[in-house]
Amino acid sequence: MRRLLRRVPLPLSTAAVLRRRIRRPNAHWGLLAFTLVMILALLVIQGVTTKTTGASGANLGSAAGAPLAGSRAVVHFQDGKLVSSDPPPGRRIALTFDDGPNPTWTPKIIAVLRQYGVPATFFVVGSQVALHADLLREEHRLGYEIANHTFTHAELSSIPLWERSLELSMTETAVAGVIGIKPRLMRPPYSSDPASLTETQYKALLPLAQDGYLIVLADLVSEDWARPGVGTIVANATPSGSSGGVLMMHDAGGNRAETVAALKILIPRLKARGFQFVYASDLAGEPRSAVELPASGGQRLRGHLLLGGLLVARVVTLLLNIAVVIVGVLVALRMLALLLFARAHARRRRSATPDPDFTPPVTIVVPAYNEVVGIGRAVHSLATGDYPGSVQVLVVDDGSTDGSADAVEALGLPGVRVLRQENAGKATALNRGIALAGAEIVVTVDADTVFEPQTLRRLVQGFRDPRVGAVSGNTKVGNRGGLLGRWQHIEYVMGFNLDRRMYEVLNCMPTVPGAIGAFRREALAQVGGVSGATLAEDTDITMDIGLHGWRVVYVEDARAWTEAPETLGQLWRQRYRWAYGTIQSIWKHKSALRHPRASNIGSRALPYLTLFQVVLPVFAPVIDLFAIYGLLFLSPLTVLYYWGGFNLFQLVLALYAFRLDREPLRPLLTLPLQQFVYRQLMYLVVIESIISALQGSRLRWGHLERTGHVEVAS
Repeated sequence: MRRLLRRVPLPLSTAAVLRRRIRRPNAHWGLLAFTLVMILALLVIQGVTTKTTGASGANLGSAAGAPLAGSRAVVHFQDGKLVSSDPPPGRRIALTFDDGPNPTWTPKIIAVLRQYGVPATFFVVGSQVALHADLLREEHRLGYEIANHTFTHAELSSIPLWERSLELSMTETAVAGVIGIKPRLMRPPYSSDPASLTETQYKALLPLAQDGYLIVLADLVSEDWARPGVGTIVANATPSGSSGGVLMMHDAGGNRAETVAALKILIPRLKARGFQFVYASDLAGEPRSAVELPASGGQRLRGHLLLGGLLVARVVTLLLNIAVVIVGVLVALRMLALLLFARAHARRRRSATPDPDFTPPVTIVVPAYNEVVGIGRAVHSLATGDYPGSVQVLVVDDGSTDGSADAVEALGLPGVRVLRQENAGKATALNRGIALAGAEIVVTVDADTVFEPQTLRRLVQGFRDPRVGAVSGNTKVGNRGGLLGRWQHIEYVMGFNLDRRMYEVLNCMPTVPGAIGAFRREALAQVGGVSGATLAEDTDITMDIGLHGWRVVYVEDARAWTEAPETLGQLWRQRYRWAYGTIQSIWKHKSALRHPRASNIGSRALPYLTLFQVVLPVFAPVIDLFAIYGLLFLSPLTVLYYWGGFNLFQLVLALYAFRLDREPLRPLLTLPLQQFVYRQLMYLVVIESIISALQGSRLRWGHLERTGHVEVAS
């Protein structure tokens, strides 16, 4: 990180070659893309493998043209069709439980089974096995039969064959990883007795049976999902014939209290009537060893890998859940704080009375590099305003090759002086102008910035307080005709300007913008002038001034109109430099964090910048991925409610910010769209800047191509 703060010692012969280039680290985009893809894959895995669609239903009525009408509960493949197995003679009942294991009800059902010493077959859902593997181990240890009920409780007749096979094989793999067996008994979700099986369901089950699965339906069904009461459950589940059959119940899905209560009545009653409780495999005439095959070493390994992957997916999803909540709370608190502090700042300004007689001499320093397009208009606005005091304008041409200095000299304006130097960077240009300034108040202005006639008069009012060392003006986007310009205009008004109002109230202003900033020469002398250690020289020097005990204030009605980038590429380069410079400035002044009581910069500004301009943007792409996950696998309405609430709160904040700045509201029509393009771009800029800083990449003062499309509102 120390390389982050080094100045770049380049020979002047190479400076012209590198001045426009921003060196970016290699391969980091691939790493970022890989990380996001992996997180997205884990979210998809978590979503797909846990999106069960509810408990199995039951239909005791016959389906029209049911192909298995009259069959017994257990069917297998034979001669190209499904046929039922003839059960052994005797009064036999197979208790089966679907949809588990469930941490609440499975242990209670097992307790009843153990109390009466009866066997049972558990048709497990693979996703539940991944969540509650310990319960499956307990079921297996106690000798209960384990069978397959698909991985996500899918309706098999509604999905293609490959997905049907995957549903069963994933459950087999999960079971193999937990208890080392491969269950061959299976029950399709949303099925009950053979007579209710439709032709479509029959065709979906046929290839699965051909693969060797024994399909267990039910000829006795406990309709406890309809909550009819224990007495009705017992009546519906008690076999009227003498041969018994398969009784289907559930150990998951809803409140299973009635199932537990029904078992305590059913088991003694059926025993009293001479029924023997057996496994489902017994009714199929198969030994358990034939329906619970031992898993091979490779199958167990795949099971462990599957369960491990699902565990990682669950952990990542849980962490993202926590992150979403934390980020949401922080963003909401920030928006609320901006609103409250903006109101406090407005009250403070309304109570302040301007002093028309306070017009100290002012020197305006304009660093310029290849700014011929707009510098003439900018300098003219600076030299011809209505400021009644003495105004000196120093234009420091930093090795321009486009005739910028000549364009200024051609204006022939009194009080304007052009200083020429070899290309040495913005900090050097500013320091040269400051060194030659003849006034106590020094205003620094970018060469594309146009002042309103009254801007300078309003700006210097901040220095009436002798404790003030610097004053920030209000930077306005002058080329807001296009969509990108409107988005930047919104960001300036409801982002930068609201932040500055809050910073002033908290007395911790970290940045006086280069487009319009004013400084007391005494404060500049104390901090040693403008440092070239960072690319955000405006942030760097403002933090230094604050750390030396000076106050920094914001004058919202001192407006300066600047040209914002008009292409995404230019915007990226500008914000990349800003973000990188901010990170440099935070790192340079990190010692203030260790001594927060010494200055509000260390106790307020640096933590705020670190959290909201560095840390949270890193999580933003992941939060967006999680929002997509919520739309697909959770509750879409809930996600939309949160998104709508966030945008509504943001709109309220924007309306108030635009009102404070006396701006028309029409640009806010583009605010919702800003959430889908502009916001992501800004986050990616910060992420790239962080990676560049960690790698110690070196950047220099860049230059944006100007068009001169700056309109000053009257």
